[in-house]
Amino acid sequence: MAKFLKTVMAVLSLFALPTLASAQDILRVTNGDLTIELTKGDIVKLGRTTFETTTIWAEGKIEFSGPSLLSIVGLADITEGVLNLTAVNDYIIEIPVADITDEARIITYLVNGKPFSRREKGPYWVVYPYDSDVKYQNEETYAQSVWQLFSIEKNEEES
Repeated sequence: MAKFLKTVMAVLSLFALPTLASAQDILRVTNGDLTIELTKGDIVKLGRTTFETTTIWAEGKIEFSGPSLLSIVGLADITEGVLNLTAVNDYIIEIPVADITDEARIITYLVNGKPFSRREKGPYWVVYPYDSDVKYQNEETYAQSVWQLFSIEKNEEES
C-alpha cells in the first residue's frame, strides 16, 4: 500500500505542481470558438525580437525580448477585425488587427534578459520600440502597452 501511495503521489506531483506553478504564465488567444492556451515554453518557441528602449514607466533604457503580437494572433488565424487585449486587473484595450505589424509590437517575456513577475508588470507585456519612432510616443500607443497580459481575443462584435 505504501508503494502504491508513493506512486500516486509521484504521478500527481508531475501534473499538479507544474500546473499550479505555471498557471500565471498562460496566455490565452481566442478567435470565436477556438481558444489556444500558450505556455511560456510555447511563446519561447515562436522566436523573438529584442530591442532597447526607454519607457514612461521606468528610468533608463531597458532591453525587451519576445515574439511579435502578429505571430501570436496568427496562431489563432486572426487576420482581421479588432482585438481585445486584457490584463490581470481587467484593463482592456482594443487594437485593430490591420494596425499590427511584425516589426512593432512584441509580447515581451524577458526584461534585460530575464523573465519578470506580475509584480514587475509580467509575465507578458505589450511593448513598442518607443525610441525608434515618434509615432510610438503618444497616448494611444502607451494605452496599448498592456502589462500583466493574459488574454487576447478577437472582438466578435466588430467583425
